Amino acid sequence: MSTLLQTSTDNDSTPARRAESWPNWLREPLLHFMLLGGLLFGVDYWIVGKADDKNTIVVTTEIDDEAGDLFEKYRGREPEPQEMTALQQVWLDNEVLYREGLAMQLDKGDDAIRERVIFKALSVIDANTKLPPYDDKLLRDWFESHRAKYDEPPRYDFQEAVLSGENSESDVRAFVNTLNAGAPGDAQAGLRVFKGRPRANLEQSYGAEFAKALEEAPVNEWRAMPTRDGWRAIRLDLIAAPKPAVFENLRGVVLQDWTDAAMAEQRTAAVRALAKKYTVKHETVILQ
Repeated sequence: MSTLLQTSTDNDSTPARRAESWPNWLREPLLHFMLLGGLLFGVDYWIVGKADDKNTIVVTTEIDDEAGDLFEKYRGREPEPQEMTALQQVWLDNEVLYREGLAMQLDKGDDAIRERVIFKALSVIDANTKLPPYDDKLLRDWFESHRAKYDEPPRYDFQEAVLSGENSESDVRAFVNTLNAGAPGDAQAGLRVFKGRPRANLEQSYGAEFAKALEEAPVNEWRAMPTRDGWRAIRLDLIAAPKPAVFENLRGVVLQDWTDAAMAEQRTAAVRALAKKYTVKHETVILQ
């Protein structure tokens, strides 16, 4: 089997058009330029800048490999193709900012910390952005389109009894039967009490299967439930109903969130405009 290295040239507007369909976690303000850029792509400039032309940016296979490895480390799975495209765009935005920062000599007096040069270049862009006009109708419409962020979700009160020995399904089910019969159960079991846990927290801590099982469980009855760490004896105590948010009570918060989003959109547009002066190439490995 031989390996061929193929270099393809992307139209610079293609990633921007795809951005609208990116996952929400990749569209949060400043993530493109600071968090993911610094966290995922710590490859030194001299490694990634393979092209001799200063107006050519090569997204190398090393970058893709590092992005995939670190994405899997922090999110527990390999990135989907759409997510890899988004991560490449994150790195590209930072590379444009870095090169523009060097062109403006923003590295002078700074011993070379790539992230600082990027931050300085971004600060120059921020200084030239202006908040667009707004009124209550615009804010209310934005609030309604992002209501999931503001509504109070259902919350769960429950207890968890964890056996100190075996936690097999059969052992936990036997223990649950003992508890429901009114017997004291295993004195070595640990009891944990949880109050006001939202579903998202349950899924993060125990897994989606557990969250669904708890949602469907009867109140005040011990049940054997699967979690990502094994079987647990769980008793649901209360489900607090969701509460819809009221715009008037949150107007100040909504204004700040809208401001952050509007400025982030302008920042992204400004960086993409700068990127048009560069030719962007992607290296891909083709196995034959």
